[in-house]
Amino acid sequence: MYKQVNIVVFLTASLWLGCKSQPQSTKQETHHKKPNILILHVDDLGYYDLSVTGSNIYQTPNIDQLSTESVTFSNAYANYPRCVPSRYAMLTAGYPVQNGNVPDDGFEMNNLKDELNPIKQIQNEGYQTAYFGKFHLGDKQTIRHLGFQTSFAAGKAGSPISYHYPFNVKKGKGGKTKKVPIPDLDEMAKEGDYLNDVLTDQVIKYIKNRDKSKPFLIMNAFYAVHQPLEAKKEDIARNKKEIKTHDFGNQPEYIKEGTGRTKMRQDNAVYAAMVENMDENVGRMLQTLKDLGLEDNTIVIFSSDHGGLSNDGTKRRNLATSNFPLRAGKGHLYEGGIKIPFFVKWKHHFKSHTEKESIVMLMDVFPTLLDITTGKQLQTDGKSFLPILNEKENWKNRTVFWHSSKARPVNTGDSKSSAIRQGNYKLIDFYEQNRIELYNLANDRSETKNIATKNPLKTKDLLEKLNTWKSNF
Repeated sequence: MYKQVNIVVFLTASLWLGCKSQPQSTKQETHHKKPNILILHVDDLGYYDLSVTGSNIYQTPNIDQLSTESVTFSNAYANYPRCVPSRYAMLTAGYPVQNGNVPDDGFEMNNLKDELNPIKQIQNEGYQTAYFGKFHLGDKQTIRHLGFQTSFAAGKAGSPISYHYPFNVKKGKGGKTKKVPIPDLDEMAKEGDYLNDVLTDQVIKYIKNRDKSKPFLIMNAFYAVHQPLEAKKEDIARNKKEIKTHDFGNQPEYIKEGTGRTKMRQDNAVYAAMVENMDENVGRMLQTLKDLGLEDNTIVIFSSDHGGLSNDGTKRRNLATSNFPLRAGKGHLYEGGIKIPFFVKWKHHFKSHTEKESIVMLMDVFPTLLDITTGKQLQTDGKSFLPILNEKENWKNRTVFWHSSKARPVNTGDSKSSAIRQGNYKLIDFYEQNRIELYNLANDRSETKNIATKNPLKTKDLLEKLNTWKSNF
């Protein structure tokens, strides 16, 4: 267990590096016996939606800088290719499967026992805890049950009605919507405000006004870059100009996938503007940590909840991004739907490098934080990857699973399926279609060569392991 450290976890997004000089730290700010934790979680951000991972369209200089200071995981995954089950897995430290099914919209977690709840255990260590932004798993009662004492703009809403103030009023055609309103926001904002900016303002305010005698656990879950696709006019105009002059070569705009299409170009100027605004806002938070003298004692974890929205189904829709060269996107168990950017920074403790082999998942995040802050281990599917961060272990042969029983062939074009990854091999079982696909990700990251027929023994072995896992539901 580490002592006298401040930990900040950023699960998602971006970072704005300013030029302000750092004030001298005070003992009150830097000598907690327990680390501080700040989690930033981005919604619908694809693996290649960052310039550091290869995008030529989205400019994310702050995230790029963060990655150079971090342990960067090349094999990090969401536990599900959609929002609710993915967040459920992360917050409960386990696979998002109950009785053979996955939790759907509106699922509440009030039945989670304290001994299996890493957040509540961290809170019991004396942490002041707060949740900002997208929750999507219940109301404030559920958030408090998990262990968060304070919440802002968090509830059942899966996406904002609008990113522009007033946030709970639909813009454009048809002024009515069935979407759940986001609490707290409109009361704290004014005409001309943008959602990401308001959310960041509240996080910064909380950090500055917190009880400095106690460590904090803050989770900031951006609603961005989820639909509706709305951004500031000046950011859209800049990206339209940049995209217009970009040469996409012979890259097609769409290809067929499942019951619909996969977008193959990152050419949506509005989405690009949303990504870049999110990058600026994460940077504002990191700058706040610098200004308060907390940077040296801060762990930063950056990730997304699943892959980017690149697919539609039988119903055509405005697609946000492309996950190419990964296959498909949100909703699918191909790499484009579950592979996520994931960085972990702890200055002077974790040596910055790219971890190219170890397989980690979102369900491992809170077991890792519990391990760091208390030294305790959870009896859950998720496990602490602290030994990887300390370069003492390698999880390249880890076996992990997915089960997607909530297919949406109309909206995202996917079919019901289950999957297993063990080492470099990944098998997907489309169990209602009696179709098996096997890929060697070491030499086929785009999952274009199904080698199941040519490797019957490997296929049989992985399928048996997958079915054994599923039999425990």
